[in-house]
This record gives sequence, C-alpha cells and structure tokens, in this order.
Amino acid sequence: MKIGIIGTGNIAQYLLESINENSKVDGEIISIFGRNLEVGPRLETQYSAAFYTDFQEFIQSPMDVVVEAATIEVAMEHMEEVLENKKDMILSSIGAFKDVAYLNEMKEVARKNQQHIYLPSGAIGGLDLLQSANSLGGLKEVHITTRKSYPSLGLDVKSVEECIFDGVALEAIEKFPKNVNVALLLSIAGLGADKTAVRVIADPNIQRNTHLIEAKGDFGKMNLLIENEPMPNNPKTSYLAALSIVSTLQNKGNAITIGS
Repeated sequence: MKIGIIGTGNIAQYLLESINENSKVDGEIISIFGRNLEVGPRLETQYSAAFYTDFQEFIQSPMDVVVEAATIEVAMEHMEEVLENKKDMILSSIGAFKDVAYLNEMKEVARKNQQHIYLPSGAIGGLDLLQSANSLGGLKEVHITTRKSYPSLGLDVKSVEECIFDGVALEAIEKFPKNVNVALLLSIAGLGADKTAVRVIADPNIQRNTHLIEAKGDFGKMNLLIENEPMPNNPKTSYLAALSIVSTLQNKGNAITIGS
C-alpha cells in the first residue's frame, strides 16, 4: 500500500516515524503535501517521502490512500479532488463534516468514484455500539462530556473548573473546531449533530483529556469513560487519535473486519 499525507504537523510526523521508520503498517508513505518550506524538506530527507507544495503534483503520485492530517479548511479544499483521482481518504479533521449537506455530497462523490472515506475513531470509543443501536432507529439519547485543561482549550487559566459549553454537537464544533471532533464523530455514528448533547468543561486540575460518553436506547445503556494521554510532543493532540489512524491503515483491506 502506497500512502500520501496532507500535512506536516505532529500527526504527520508521528505517522512517518511509525510507518516508514518502524514498519507498523504494511505499506509506505511515499508523498507529503504541505506548505511549510522548513519542515517539509526535512521530512522528505529523513523519511524518504517526496514533499510537494503543488497539490496537482502530489495527487498524481502513485498513492492508494491519502491521509488528511491538517485542518478542516484544508480537508474541505482537497477532499473531492482526492476522491475524483481514485484515492481513498482517511479524514483526521472530522469537523469538515459539520455541514450535513457537504457530508452527503462527499458520500456521493466517493460512491460515484468507487472510493472510500474512512473516519478513524480518534480519541474515543463506542462508535460501533452506537451504529448498531441505531441500525433500526432504537437509539434514544447520546451525551458526551469532555474535560480538558484551560490551555488545551486555548483559554486563560483559572483556579476553578468551569462548564464553558452546554448544547449540541452542531454548535460545539462551531465554537471549538479543534477540540470537539469527537462529538461530531459520535453524532455521525448515532443521532446526528443536532441531537447529540455536548458539555465541555475546563478543569485546571486535570492531567488527561477525558470523555464521558453516555447513551440510552432499546439496546439498554452505555457509560464509557476515556482518559487520553497526550502526544509527547503536542499536549493538544490525543495520542489515541494518532493511533487510530495507524489502526485504520493496518486494517484497510483486511480479510476479516471487526465491528462495522
């Protein structure tokens, strides 16, 4: 499997190390697209992957799958072109799908070009359960409570915890586009962004980003607590989010698929 990466940040560098240096995936990252003229050439030399600043040159390289590890804006700018060039896409910036119309449009582009869009589980779990519970419309409630430190939310530090958001996923992703991808992913797997309840709590004493997921329906109840370790070189990014991309690549094309 030949892999391309959009982005040159912490997740991209982690994937290059895991795949090209440590062989954690049956494949190789051959192409990198980005705009950082300092970091890009260094990654090209260090990991023997061609660095492109021109997207047309990048997308024409012989890749099977493209991993987006950049931003919502970059993902939306290039997703259609990736699919139309017959490449599967692994989407890190789930916030690109905050617009349901855009989500449906990209589904149709993928279907028409016989390609797939993969949404890694990121920093959370329980997605298969939500999809199963909602397969016949029996999922009734989904709540997620996220606790993060003030700095990781881009806020000035206070000495007491504070609930800084209480609403639905659709509103949360607008207010915290870099912090609540998990809420949008839950909504896609379950009831939708307008029916998935979200609370965001800034906690000065927290050591790990935590997500409490609660769901009710005909299946029964689920309570799932995840406490995420940050990536060593970037405390704003969950280590599990990077691992979930590696796992998606490892399982791509497997003869046996666990869950959905």
